[in-house]
Amino acid sequence: MRLIRLGAEPSAIGADVRAALTACGAGTEVLGGVALTGVQPPDCPVPLDAIVVLPKGVLVIVGVDLPDPAVKLEAPLGGQWKIDGWPLISQDGAANPATEAVAAATAVAQRIQAMRAEPLPVSTVVAVGPFVSQVVQPTSDLNRGVRVLHPKPSTLLSAARELATSSVLCTADHAMKLLAILQTTGTPPDARTLLAEGFSDAVSPDLAAASTMLIPKVHAGHVLARKRLQNKVPLPYLAIGALVAVLLFVWLVVAVSSDDKQADATPEPSATAPTTVVVDGTTFVPKDVKKDKDCQAQAFGDAKAWLVANECGELQRATYETNVQGKPVTVMVADLNLLDSPSATAFHKVVAAPGAGGVNGLDGKPLENAAFASNVKGSHVQLAFVVWSGGADDAALDPIAKQALRLPAAR
Repeated sequence: MRLIRLGAEPSAIGADVRAALTACGAGTEVLGGVALTGVQPPDCPVPLDAIVVLPKGVLVIVGVDLPDPAVKLEAPLGGQWKIDGWPLISQDGAANPATEAVAAATAVAQRIQAMRAEPLPVSTVVAVGPFVSQVVQPTSDLNRGVRVLHPKPSTLLSAARELATSSVLCTADHAMKLLAILQTTGTPPDARTLLAEGFSDAVSPDLAAASTMLIPKVHAGHVLARKRLQNKVPLPYLAIGALVAVLLFVWLVVAVSSDDKQADATPEPSATAPTTVVVDGTTFVPKDVKKDKDCQAQAFGDAKAWLVANECGELQRATYETNVQGKPVTVMVADLNLLDSPSATAFHKVVAAPGAGGVNGLDGKPLENAAFASNVKGSHVQLAFVVWSGGADDAALDPIAKQALRLPAAR
């Protein structure tokens, strides 16, 4: 496990949390994953002792400092906590310190869901101290994915194995995005580091979109039996078979040569039939594509002014359709190939500014009231425009625009 300390732990027991996570060591020999300690993600109501991003789930760890060590802690989520039979009353009068922890975990889950259609499961760990020998929780609370425990390597490891149970491993690329939205400072680990911590390698988009078929299993016994039968075929039958094969070959040659003109007049079928593209659970149906060498002619606003004054090699655009809340949505993605990486960065700075214009649709007109997202990669700038098929604006389309940046602009 890799630890990234972003700030001081908000609770005294947080030091024990950090020590227990540190004891897991780097790599996947014990647990793997990445732990952010002393972190408060945007929209989270309280600072957290740690967020642990694992290949199969996310743990939100909130520390609760008890007034005294305890032999037995009764910790129901919906009732009065008791320490060795005595009611626990906090300074603010709350009978249950886990309420704040669950609210924090909910905020983290909502932030992750805003980024991905199918997020990793987010669970809550309430770390209590200075020491608790036994914690009693109702079964219903355990089934909700909440664990109350005294933090040490064995208890945290057990909680991680019980709570991080996604059937699909988180990829290193997605883990980088998760960490980037959860931490407000610093830079997430690179892909190589995340792969060493147990996150899976990214699946190739081409392989993800490819259609598959089931190839029936061939039994070796049947093949051998067929070969033995063929060895017993009489020679006269073999001669007749050879003659038929020669006649069939001659007929094919004549037929092909006589139909050359008809074959030339027949349109060649496309190499690949249109297929859907799925990005983070959203299905996009490809429609039309267009390629232009004159980038400035297809732009408007400040974006066009920049392209007039600077060199642009090629503009590729593609349109897609999808559905949001049961209603049709039109998507256009554009890829501009500029002179070099500095040029791409400069153009991206211009086009990403509000009201700076953009690129026309395939009909030569701007997509009005469109949700917009942009990205720069090397010498390329990607733009995405998303509108309801009726043309109305809606902030609900902003996540679709971000997903659309990963759609190909050429097919």
